[in-house]
Amino acid sequence: MTNALQAPDKGDVFLRISAHLAERTDIASALEAVANEIAEVIPFTHADLCLNDRPGWLSSYEVGIQTRWSRARTRVDVSPIRDLINGHCDFMLCEDAMQDPRQTFEGSCSEPIFNHALRSRVHVLMKVMGQPIGTLNISHSTPGIYNGETVQRAQHVADVLSPYFHALHTAELAQRAAQVGQEAKAREEGLRRGALDLTQTLERERQRIGMDLHDQTLADLTRLLREVTGDAPPGRDHLASRISETIGDLRRIIDTAVPSLLELFGFLHAVQVHLERAVGSAPVEVEVIDETDGAPDRLNPTVRTALFRIAQEAINNAARHSGARRIEVRIAPMAGSGLAMTVRDDGCGIPAEVRRNSGLAHMRTRARLISAELDVLNDDGCALRVMLGDRS
Repeated sequence: MTNALQAPDKGDVFLRISAHLAERTDIASALEAVANEIAEVIPFTHADLCLNDRPGWLSSYEVGIQTRWSRARTRVDVSPIRDLINGHCDFMLCEDAMQDPRQTFEGSCSEPIFNHALRSRVHVLMKVMGQPIGTLNISHSTPGIYNGETVQRAQHVADVLSPYFHALHTAELAQRAAQVGQEAKAREEGLRRGALDLTQTLERERQRIGMDLHDQTLADLTRLLREVTGDAPPGRDHLASRISETIGDLRRIIDTAVPSLLELFGFLHAVQVHLERAVGSAPVEVEVIDETDGAPDRLNPTVRTALFRIAQEAINNAARHSGARRIEVRIAPMAGSGLAMTVRDDGCGIPAEVRRNSGLAHMRTRARLISAELDVLNDDGCALRVMLGDRS
Protein backbone atom coordinates (compact mmCIF):
# COMPACT_ATOMS: atom_id res chain seq x y z
CA MET A 1 0.00 0.00 0.00
CA THR A 2 1.01 3.61 -0.55
CA ASN A 3 2.10 5.38 2.63
CA ALA A 4 -0.72 7.48 4.10
CA LEU A 5 1.34 10.65 3.71
CA GLN A 6 2.34 10.06 0.08
CA ALA A 7 0.03 11.46 -2.57
CA PRO A 8 -0.64 9.09 -5.51
CA ASP A 9 -1.63 10.28 -8.96
CA LYS A 10 -5.21 11.19 -7.97
CA GLY A 11 -6.39 11.81 -11.51
CA ASP A 12 -5.46 8.32 -12.63
CA VAL A 13 -6.93 6.73 -9.48
CA PHE A 14 -10.24 8.59 -9.79
CA LEU A 15 -10.52 7.70 -13.50
CA ARG A 16 -10.10 4.04 -12.58
CA ILE A 17 -12.68 4.39 -9.81
CA SER A 18 -15.17 5.86 -12.28
CA ALA A 19 -14.48 3.13 -14.80
CA HIS A 20 -15.02 0.38 -12.22
CA LEU A 21 -18.23 1.93 -10.92
CA ALA A 22 -19.70 2.28 -14.40
CA GLU A 23 -19.67 -1.53 -14.70
CA ARG A 24 -21.49 -2.29 -11.40
CA THR A 25 -25.17 -2.52 -10.61
CA ASP A 26 -25.14 -3.22 -6.86
CA ILE A 27 -23.49 -1.46 -3.93
CA ALA A 28 -21.54 -4.36 -2.43
CA SER A 29 -19.76 -5.34 -5.65
CA ALA A 30 -19.20 -1.69 -6.58
CA LEU A 31 -17.41 -1.02 -3.29
CA GLU A 32 -15.35 -4.18 -3.67
CA ALA A 33 -14.39 -3.13 -7.20
CA VAL A 34 -12.89 0.19 -6.07
CA ALA A 35 -11.30 -1.04 -2.82
CA ASN A 36 -7.79 -1.20 -4.27
CA GLU A 37 -8.03 2.32 -5.69
CA ILE A 38 -9.25 3.70 -2.34
CA ALA A 39 -6.31 1.94 -0.66
CA GLU A 40 -3.93 3.71 -3.05
CA VAL A 41 -5.26 7.04 -1.81
CA ILE A 42 -5.66 6.06 1.86
CA PRO A 43 -4.26 2.80 3.28
CA PHE A 44 -6.88 0.99 5.36
CA THR A 45 -7.60 -2.13 7.33
CA HIS A 46 -11.35 -1.62 7.01
CA ALA A 47 -13.49 0.71 4.90
CA ASP A 48 -17.23 1.08 4.67
CA LEU A 49 -20.04 3.29 3.44
CA CYS A 50 -22.95 4.20 5.71
CA LEU A 51 -25.92 5.29 3.61
CA ASN A 52 -29.10 6.87 4.93
CA ASP A 53 -31.85 4.27 4.96
CA ARG A 54 -35.27 4.94 6.44
CA PRO A 55 -35.35 7.89 8.90
CA GLY A 56 -33.04 7.29 11.84
CA TRP A 57 -31.35 4.20 10.34
CA LEU A 58 -28.19 3.49 8.34
CA SER A 59 -27.23 0.69 5.96
CA SER A 60 -23.53 -0.26 5.91
CA TYR A 61 -21.43 -1.82 3.13
CA GLU A 62 -17.88 -2.99 3.93
CA VAL A 63 -14.56 -4.05 2.45
CA GLY A 64 -11.44 -5.29 4.19
CA ILE A 65 -13.17 -6.85 7.20
CA GLN A 66 -16.75 -8.06 7.47
CA THR A 67 -18.37 -6.93 10.72
CA ARG A 68 -21.82 -6.81 12.27
CA TRP A 69 -22.30 -3.32 10.79
CA SER A 70 -23.16 -4.72 7.37
CA ARG A 71 -25.25 -7.64 8.68
CA ALA A 72 -28.08 -5.43 9.94
CA ARG A 73 -29.16 -1.83 9.74
CA THR A 74 -27.90 0.42 12.54
CA ARG A 75 -29.78 3.15 14.36
CA VAL A 76 -28.17 6.57 13.97
CA ASP A 77 -28.37 7.26 17.71
CA VAL A 78 -26.10 4.28 18.52
CA SER A 79 -23.74 4.63 15.56
CA PRO A 80 -20.12 5.68 16.27
CA ILE A 81 -20.55 8.32 13.56
CA ARG A 82 -23.76 9.83 14.95
CA ASP A 83 -22.13 13.26 15.46
CA LEU A 84 -21.26 13.45 11.76
CA ILE A 85 -24.64 12.14 10.58
CA ASN A 86 -26.49 14.53 12.87
CA GLY A 87 -24.55 17.53 11.55
CA HIS A 88 -22.59 18.28 14.72
CA CYS A 89 -19.30 18.27 12.78
CA ASP A 90 -18.00 18.31 9.19
CA PHE A 91 -15.72 15.30 9.60
CA MET A 92 -14.39 12.98 12.30
CA LEU A 93 -10.70 12.10 12.79
CA CYS A 94 -9.70 9.64 15.52
CA GLU A 95 -6.15 8.80 16.55
CA ASP A 96 -7.41 5.80 18.56
CA ALA A 97 -11.14 5.10 18.27
CA MET A 98 -10.87 2.51 21.07
CA GLN A 99 -10.18 5.41 23.44
CA ASP A 100 -12.41 8.00 21.76
CA PRO A 101 -15.66 8.74 23.69
CA ARG A 102 -17.27 10.04 20.50
CA GLN A 103 -17.18 6.49 19.14
CA THR A 104 -17.39 4.28 22.21
CA PHE A 105 -20.09 5.98 24.26
CA GLU A 106 -22.49 3.93 26.39
CA GLY A 107 -24.90 1.95 24.23
CA SER A 108 -22.93 2.52 21.03
CA CYS A 109 -22.70 -0.11 18.32
CA SER A 110 -18.92 -0.13 18.61
CA GLU A 111 -18.07 -3.83 19.08
CA PRO A 112 -16.30 -4.05 15.67
CA ILE A 113 -13.92 -1.29 16.74
CA PHE A 114 -12.71 -3.43 19.65
CA ASN A 115 -13.08 -6.82 17.95
CA HIS A 116 -10.86 -5.77 15.03
CA ALA A 117 -8.74 -3.05 16.69
CA LEU A 118 -9.95 -0.29 14.36
CA ARG A 119 -7.89 2.44 15.99
CA SER A 120 -7.19 5.16 13.40
CA ARG A 121 -10.44 6.30 11.82
CA VAL A 122 -11.49 9.04 9.42
CA HIS A 123 -15.11 9.80 8.49
CA VAL A 124 -16.35 12.28 5.90
CA LEU A 125 -19.77 13.12 4.52
CA MET A 126 -21.02 11.87 1.16
CA LYS A 127 -23.24 14.45 -0.54
CA VAL A 128 -25.32 14.72 -3.70
CA MET A 129 -26.48 18.19 -4.79
CA GLY A 130 -25.38 19.51 -1.41
CA GLN A 131 -27.50 17.06 0.57
CA PRO A 132 -25.85 14.40 2.80
CA ILE A 133 -26.60 10.83 1.71
CA GLY A 134 -24.24 9.06 4.12
CA THR A 135 -20.59 8.80 5.11
CA LEU A 136 -17.34 7.27 3.91
CA ASN A 137 -15.50 5.63 6.82
CA ILE A 138 -11.90 4.42 6.69
CA SER A 139 -10.08 2.65 9.52
CA HIS A 140 -6.61 1.28 10.24
CA SER A 141 -5.31 -0.90 13.05
CA THR A 142 -2.30 1.38 13.55
CA PRO A 143 -3.12 4.29 15.86
CA GLY A 144 -2.40 7.87 14.75
CA ILE A 145 -1.77 7.02 11.09
CA TYR A 146 -4.28 9.53 9.71
CA ASN A 147 -4.08 13.35 9.77
CA GLY A 148 -5.70 16.42 8.29
CA GLU A 149 -4.39 15.64 4.79
CA THR A 150 -6.02 12.19 5.07
CA VAL A 151 -9.35 13.90 5.73
CA GLN A 152 -8.95 15.91 2.51
CA ARG A 153 -8.10 12.79 0.50
CA ALA A 154 -11.07 10.93 2.01
CA GLN A 155 -13.37 13.82 1.08
CA HIS A 156 -12.10 13.74 -2.53
CA VAL A 157 -12.82 10.00 -2.68
CA ALA A 158 -16.27 10.54 -1.15
CA ASP A 159 -17.08 13.24 -3.70
CA VAL A 160 -16.28 10.84 -6.54
CA LEU A 161 -18.17 7.93 -5.01
CA SER A 162 -21.29 9.80 -3.90
CA PRO A 163 -23.29 10.15 -7.16
CA TYR A 164 -22.66 6.54 -8.16
CA PHE A 165 -23.59 5.04 -4.81
CA HIS A 166 -26.55 7.38 -4.42
CA ALA A 167 -27.95 6.08 -7.72
CA LEU A 168 -27.33 2.46 -6.74
CA HIS A 169 -28.85 2.97 -3.30
CA THR A 170 -31.92 4.72 -4.72
CA ALA A 171 -32.44 1.79 -7.10
CA GLU A 172 -32.01 -0.66 -4.22
CA LEU A 173 -34.58 1.18 -2.09
CA ALA A 174 -37.03 1.22 -4.99
CA GLN A 175 -36.53 -2.50 -5.56
CA ARG A 176 -36.99 -3.17 -1.83
CA ALA A 177 -40.19 -1.10 -1.75
CA ALA A 178 -41.57 -2.98 -4.74
CA GLN A 179 -40.75 -6.30 -3.09
CA VAL A 180 -42.39 -5.22 0.17
CA GLY A 181 -45.48 -4.19 -1.78
CA GLN A 182 -45.64 -7.55 -3.55
CA GLU A 183 -45.19 -9.42 -0.29
CA ALA A 184 -47.92 -7.33 1.36
CA LYS A 185 -50.31 -8.12 -1.49
CA ALA A 186 -49.46 -11.81 -1.25
CA ARG A 187 -50.07 -11.76 2.52
CA GLU A 188 -53.35 -9.93 2.04
CA GLU A 189 -54.52 -12.45 -0.55
CA GLY A 190 -53.39 -15.35 1.62
CA LEU A 191 -55.24 -13.89 4.59
CA ARG A 192 -58.36 -13.35 2.52
CA ARG A 193 -58.34 -16.93 1.29
CA GLY A 194 -57.52 -18.22 4.75
CA ALA A 195 -60.34 -16.23 6.33
CA LEU A 196 -62.75 -17.60 3.72
CA ASP A 197 -61.63 -21.16 4.43
CA LEU A 198 -61.92 -20.55 8.15
CA THR A 199 -65.43 -19.12 7.73
CA GLN A 200 -66.44 -22.23 5.81
CA THR A 201 -64.92 -24.41 8.51
CA LEU A 202 -66.79 -22.52 11.22
CA GLU A 203 -70.04 -22.99 9.29
CA ARG A 204 -69.36 -26.73 9.07
CA GLU A 205 -68.63 -26.69 12.81
CA ARG A 206 -71.95 -24.97 13.46
CA GLN A 207 -73.73 -27.61 11.41
CA ARG A 208 -71.88 -30.37 13.26
CA ILE A 209 -72.93 -28.94 16.62
CA GLY A 210 -76.53 -28.73 15.41
CA MET A 211 -76.40 -32.36 14.31
CA ASP A 212 -74.88 -33.41 17.65
CA LEU A 213 -77.64 -31.63 19.54
CA HIS A 214 -80.27 -33.18 17.29
CA ASP A 215 -78.90 -36.70 17.10
CA GLN A 216 -77.62 -36.99 20.65
CA THR A 217 -79.08 -34.56 23.20
CA LEU A 218 -82.51 -34.21 21.62
CA ALA A 219 -82.74 -37.96 21.05
CA ASP A 220 -81.75 -38.65 24.67
CA LEU A 221 -84.31 -36.20 26.02
CA THR A 222 -87.02 -37.67 23.77
CA ARG A 223 -86.29 -41.19 25.07
CA LEU A 224 -86.38 -39.92 28.64
CA LEU A 225 -89.73 -38.25 28.00
CA ARG A 226 -91.15 -41.50 26.62
CA GLU A 227 -89.87 -43.44 29.60
CA VAL A 228 -91.22 -40.95 32.14
CA THR A 229 -94.67 -40.78 30.50
CA GLY A 230 -94.86 -44.49 29.72
CA ASP A 231 -96.81 -47.16 31.52
CA ALA A 232 -93.81 -48.18 33.64
CA PRO A 233 -91.77 -45.00 34.43
CA PRO A 234 -88.20 -45.70 35.57
CA GLY A 235 -87.13 -45.40 39.14
CA ARG A 236 -85.55 -42.29 40.58
CA ASP A 237 -81.99 -43.62 40.54
CA HIS A 238 -82.23 -44.80 36.96
CA LEU A 239 -83.74 -41.50 35.88
CA ALA A 240 -81.03 -39.53 37.69
CA SER A 241 -78.33 -41.62 35.98
CA ARG A 242 -79.82 -41.07 32.52
CA ILE A 243 -80.16 -37.33 33.11
CA SER A 244 -76.53 -37.13 34.34
CA GLU A 245 -75.37 -38.89 31.18
CA THR A 246 -77.34 -36.47 29.02
CA ILE A 247 -75.92 -33.49 30.92
CA GLY A 248 -72.42 -34.88 30.44
CA ASP A 249 -72.96 -35.29 26.70
CA LEU A 250 -74.37 -31.79 26.46
CA ARG A 251 -71.43 -30.37 28.42
CA ARG A 252 -68.98 -31.99 25.99
CA ILE A 253 -70.80 -30.43 23.06
CA ILE A 254 -70.74 -27.02 24.79
CA ASP A 255 -67.06 -27.35 25.69
CA THR A 256 -66.31 -28.03 22.04
CA ALA A 257 -68.26 -24.98 20.89
CA VAL A 258 -67.40 -22.52 23.67
CA PRO A 259 -64.16 -22.91 25.66
CA SER A 260 -65.92 -22.46 29.01
CA LEU A 261 -62.92 -23.78 30.93
CA LEU A 262 -60.91 -20.97 29.39
CA GLU A 263 -63.35 -18.38 30.70
CA LEU A 264 -63.78 -19.93 34.12
CA PHE A 265 -60.31 -21.13 35.05
CA GLY A 266 -57.87 -19.49 32.64
CA PHE A 267 -55.67 -20.46 29.73
CA LEU A 268 -53.23 -22.84 31.42
CA HIS A 269 -55.92 -24.86 33.17
CA ALA A 270 -57.99 -25.11 29.97
CA VAL A 271 -54.95 -26.31 28.00
CA GLN A 272 -54.04 -28.82 30.72
CA VAL A 273 -57.58 -30.27 30.79
CA HIS A 274 -57.76 -30.48 27.01
CA LEU A 275 -54.35 -32.14 26.87
CA GLU A 276 -55.37 -34.76 29.42
CA ARG A 277 -58.66 -35.42 27.61
CA ALA A 278 -56.92 -35.68 24.24
CA VAL A 279 -54.50 -38.41 25.35
CA GLY A 280 -57.14 -40.20 27.40
CA SER A 281 -55.87 -43.46 28.87
CA ALA A 282 -52.89 -43.71 26.49
CA PRO A 283 -49.47 -43.96 28.18
CA VAL A 284 -48.45 -40.43 27.22
CA GLU A 285 -46.63 -38.04 29.54
CA VAL A 286 -48.12 -34.54 29.38
CA GLU A 287 -46.95 -31.23 30.78
CA VAL A 288 -47.99 -27.59 30.54
CA ILE A 289 -45.30 -25.04 31.44
CA ASP A 290 -45.89 -21.31 31.87
CA GLU A 291 -42.80 -19.08 32.05
CA THR A 292 -44.81 -15.85 31.68
CA ASP A 293 -46.71 -15.65 34.97
CA GLY A 294 -50.10 -16.03 33.28
CA ALA A 295 -49.50 -13.75 30.28
CA PRO A 296 -52.08 -15.54 28.04
CA ASP A 297 -54.88 -14.49 30.39
CA ARG A 298 -53.84 -10.85 29.99
CA LEU A 299 -54.36 -11.00 26.23
CA ASN A 300 -57.35 -9.58 24.43
CA PRO A 301 -60.14 -12.21 24.79
CA THR A 302 -60.35 -12.73 21.03
CA VAL A 303 -56.59 -13.25 20.80
CA ARG A 304 -56.60 -15.59 23.80
CA THR A 305 -59.42 -17.69 22.34
CA ALA A 306 -57.66 -17.95 18.97
CA LEU A 307 -54.45 -19.01 20.72
CA PHE A 308 -56.39 -21.63 22.68
CA ARG A 309 -58.01 -22.97 19.50
CA ILE A 310 -54.57 -23.34 17.92
CA ALA A 311 -53.38 -25.18 21.04
CA GLN A 312 -56.43 -27.49 20.86
CA GLU A 313 -55.79 -28.36 17.22
CA ALA A 314 -52.06 -28.90 17.73
CA ILE A 315 -52.70 -31.09 20.79
CA ASN A 316 -55.32 -33.12 18.93
CA ASN A 317 -52.92 -33.72 16.03
CA ALA A 318 -50.14 -34.81 18.39
CA ALA A 319 -52.41 -37.09 20.41
CA ARG A 320 -54.10 -38.75 17.42
CA HIS A 321 -51.39 -39.03 14.79
CA SER A 322 -47.87 -38.71 16.21
CA GLY A 323 -47.55 -41.82 18.35
CA ALA A 324 -45.81 -39.60 20.90
CA ARG A 325 -44.85 -40.70 24.39
CA ARG A 326 -44.66 -37.09 25.60
CA ILE A 327 -46.56 -33.93 24.68
CA GLU A 328 -45.53 -30.59 26.15
CA VAL A 329 -47.12 -27.15 25.89
CA ARG A 330 -44.79 -24.32 26.88
CA ILE A 331 -45.59 -20.61 27.15
CA ALA A 332 -42.43 -18.48 27.08
CA PRO A 333 -41.82 -14.71 27.06
CA MET A 334 -40.56 -12.81 24.04
CA ALA A 335 -39.22 -9.27 23.70
CA GLY A 336 -41.44 -6.61 25.22
CA SER A 337 -44.76 -8.13 26.24
CA GLY A 338 -44.76 -10.75 23.49
CA LEU A 339 -45.05 -14.48 24.09
CA ALA A 340 -44.45 -17.76 22.30
CA MET A 341 -46.52 -20.92 22.69
CA THR A 342 -44.88 -24.19 21.66
CA VAL A 343 -46.69 -27.51 21.42
CA ARG A 344 -43.98 -30.17 21.22
CA ASP A 345 -44.14 -33.95 20.94
CA ASP A 346 -41.57 -36.71 20.50
CA GLY A 347 -43.58 -38.57 17.88
CA CYS A 348 -43.11 -39.28 14.20
CA GLY A 349 -43.32 -35.66 12.99
CA ILE A 350 -45.57 -34.29 10.26
CA PRO A 351 -45.03 -35.58 6.70
CA ALA A 352 -44.61 -32.87 4.06
CA GLU A 353 -47.91 -33.70 2.37
CA VAL A 354 -49.78 -33.46 5.67
CA ARG A 355 -48.22 -30.07 6.40
CA ARG A 356 -50.36 -28.70 3.59
CA ASN A 357 -53.63 -30.05 4.94
CA SER A 358 -56.59 -27.97 6.04
CA GLY A 359 -56.02 -28.41 9.79
CA LEU A 360 -52.57 -26.82 9.68
CA ALA A 361 -53.78 -24.24 7.16
CA HIS A 362 -56.56 -23.22 9.55
CA MET A 363 -54.09 -22.88 12.39
CA ARG A 364 -51.95 -20.62 10.21
CA THR A 365 -55.02 -18.54 9.34
CA ARG A 366 -55.99 -18.19 12.99
CA ALA A 367 -52.43 -17.06 13.71
CA ARG A 368 -52.46 -14.47 10.92
CA LEU A 369 -55.82 -13.12 12.07
CA ILE A 370 -54.26 -12.21 15.44
CA SER A 371 -51.00 -10.96 13.83
CA ALA A 372 -49.00 -13.94 15.08
CA GLU A 373 -46.40 -16.10 13.34
CA LEU A 374 -46.66 -19.88 13.24
CA ASP A 375 -43.75 -22.23 12.56
CA VAL A 376 -43.68 -26.01 12.39
CA LEU A 377 -40.38 -27.79 13.02
CA ASN A 378 -39.86 -31.51 12.49
CA ASP A 379 -36.88 -32.25 14.72
CA ASP A 380 -36.96 -35.31 17.01
CA GLY A 381 -40.73 -35.18 16.77
CA CYS A 382 -42.74 -32.09 16.01
CA ALA A 383 -42.81 -28.60 17.49
CA LEU A 384 -45.53 -26.13 16.53
CA ARG A 385 -44.65 -22.61 17.68
CA VAL A 386 -46.93 -19.57 17.73
CA MET A 387 -45.25 -16.20 18.29
CA LEU A 388 -47.25 -13.18 19.40
CA GLY A 389 -45.39 -9.88 19.21
CA ASP A 390 -45.48 -7.02 21.69
CA ARG A 391 -49.12 -6.57 22.80
CA SER A 392 -48.52 -3.49 24.98
